[in-house]
Amino acid sequence: MSAEPTDRVAGLKLEVEGAVATVTLMRRERRNAMTPSMWRGLAQVPGRLSGDVRVVVVAGDGPSFCAGIDLRMFTPEGVPGEDRGLSPSDPGFDAQLAGYQAGFRWLRDPAIVSIAAVRGHAIGAGFQLALACDLRVLADDAQLCMKEPALGLVPDLTGTKPLVDIVGLPRAVELCLTARTIDAAEAARLGLAERVVPAAELDDAVRELAKELQTADPAAARATKALLAHAHERSLDEQAVAERAAQARLLQARPADQQVQPTQAVSG
Repeated sequence: MSAEPTDRVAGLKLEVEGAVATVTLMRRERRNAMTPSMWRGLAQVPGRLSGDVRVVVVAGDGPSFCAGIDLRMFTPEGVPGEDRGLSPSDPGFDAQLAGYQAGFRWLRDPAIVSIAAVRGHAIGAGFQLALACDLRVLADDAQLCMKEPALGLVPDLTGTKPLVDIVGLPRAVELCLTARTIDAAEAARLGLAERVVPAAELDDAVRELAKELQTADPAAARATKALLAHAHERSLDEQAVAERAAQARLLQARPADQQVQPTQAVSG
């Protein structure tokens, strides 16, 4: 099945093939730099996906994943076709930002596994979009940078928590406040990439990973992702309780003729 682009104005394309959906940023002429309408478009994507989708790939058209915010937003002329957005003093400013963040938050939904396919630049908002995904596959030409503090901004598209969770507080402070660019090799060393492949092999590597992720039972995959997502918040005892509860819910929801037998559990 194939879907039409989510929002042509937003510069996004949504394609679905079997259990894999691919969201592609389609502003190649701007290195896929993002705008408010793109963030709103991203937030609309989950409403267009059926329950059959298990893997979501996020990619950029052309040689760059995403060069960050379209900096014309900060000029008097602005970005053609884009609204200016609300002033920070406006009462609706917080709700506006929450709406933008919604385009990133759904990528963590336990119902799917999200993969960022990163080639070339992943700067600022682009880096945060990659961080919003569960997994990151980087081409060997990838360049990652948290640029916002250098522009007089804070990273506000949900990227700060996964960055700290992955690299730790000291390294996150260093990366953000120096706004330095890291290459794919360093990203892998820091745990920011699950796989690094030659640029020419990126699409094939992502397809293979998407296929591998579908080997698990769908209900078990959802329950396991939910358990893992909250493990760092809990003590060992609390996580053990959560595991027991999740197992009970999973097995109770399964028809009797699909219950796992002891021999199956031992043999895998």
